[in-house]
Amino acid sequence: MTEHTLTVAGVAVDTRHWIGGRRVASAETFTDVSPIDGSVIGEISRGTALEAAAAVAAAKAAFPAWAATSRAERARILHAVADGVEKRIEELSIVETTDNGALLRSHRRGVMPRVAHNFRFFADWLLKLEHEDFETRGHTNHVSWDPAGPSVLITPWNAPLMLATWKVAPALAAGNTVVLKPAEWSPLTASLLADIAAEAGLPAGVFNVVQGYGSEIGDALTSHPDVRRISFTGSVPTARRIAESAAGNLTPLSLELGGKSPLLVFADADLDVAVDLAVEQYDNAGQVCLAATRFLVEESVAEEFTRRFVEKAATLTQGDPRHETTDIGPNIHPRQLEKIDAFVQRALAAGARAVVGGHRKDIQYYAPTLLTDVAQDSEIVQEEVFGPVLTLQTFSTEEEAVRLANDTRFGLAATLATADAERAERVTAQLVAGTVWVNCFFVRDLQAPFGGSRHSGVGREGGTWSFDFYCDVKNTVTAPNGWKNHG
Repeated sequence: MTEHTLTVAGVAVDTRHWIGGRRVASAETFTDVSPIDGSVIGEISRGTALEAAAAVAAAKAAFPAWAATSRAERARILHAVADGVEKRIEELSIVETTDNGALLRSHRRGVMPRVAHNFRFFADWLLKLEHEDFETRGHTNHVSWDPAGPSVLITPWNAPLMLATWKVAPALAAGNTVVLKPAEWSPLTASLLADIAAEAGLPAGVFNVVQGYGSEIGDALTSHPDVRRISFTGSVPTARRIAESAAGNLTPLSLELGGKSPLLVFADADLDVAVDLAVEQYDNAGQVCLAATRFLVEESVAEEFTRRFVEKAATLTQGDPRHETTDIGPNIHPRQLEKIDAFVQRALAAGARAVVGGHRKDIQYYAPTLLTDVAQDSEIVQEEVFGPVLTLQTFSTEEEAVRLANDTRFGLAATLATADAERAERVTAQLVAGTVWVNCFFVRDLQAPFGGSRHSGVGREGGTWSFDFYCDVKNTVTAPNGWKNHG
């Protein structure tokens, strides 16, 4: 072990940046803390504008060769990265659980296998990416996807590696080079990914990782004239700053900015299904951008729905996320927990009633909470809390349900519980959302478009939509009979 290596649950993690195929240390560090118990994990290299510029320069230098690499070879290397992830699922799982507090069993069974799948899916999609040629007055149109260039990817802390590779995999598949800036509250698995990518044969400079505070290195990355694409997942205020920074170079952006999504429960719904869907919104301690945090329940079944929800929520176990029986772990950071509690206390002071929870359990854990008696224009209904805090309102007509569902500045997702197929079709057609689930939740396919409306984001990624973003899409028009016969 060296001074730049941490041992996290028996796993060695390098704390330095990964730039141009080598480890680079910074003069200063920042402290990484585990949300499980508040213990210090270690000191991480704290990037500056110098490291940001070096990473972009490395990505720019590596771009021509990687862009010229055949689709088949790029796909082969991405599959090798997936192989490396699968070999280290246990290590990646325990490190990420230590770093961000999400359930270890979820990492083992779902999240880290999905990380590998991200690479495999986009590798395979690359090989079949095509648009059928078409004719215009006898001329042939041919659509192609050209690599755009160095891409800056800025990722959140709630599912660090899965959400990072959701961007990294298509960007690399497209032939772009990448600078990944992971969230400072959960940087460790990005460092491990750099090791895995290098072992898989990804050429130096194609994938770079720069750690640190967005306020210190973000502008250096997003305003850089050599950056050709920026993809960000996070808050609306940060997205505004990124957009302003990128505007000078007209750098294309993909922004996924969270939401305040509704769960609509109609009287004809299977209430057992509806309650299961509702309790599922506590997943990852409520730190899920897609979570349906606003329950809109038809008046005639609201009392029964609430009773069943309270009973079901009482069966959840909150505690150490490394334990197999734990259902809800800690929130990511004391600052986030303070923010959550401030939302709840302001709501209670304004007249809301806590049917479940309504308080912090200790410095790391917030009690699962359900608030009723909330006004549509109240802060707790309109603003994203990003914690285990849900609200419940009632409606009397389908029209009212749709109006309440759409009455926020967000539009990321919506969930609908009903036994009436015609109603489901009518309502989903009217909902402002990038994704709508009917009698289910969190069913995601990588070939589907993903993104939000309104303040929930700009653009769509997934399947061909990812390549449309990470590439310069070109149309070549060829005249008929324009060739000389060279015999």
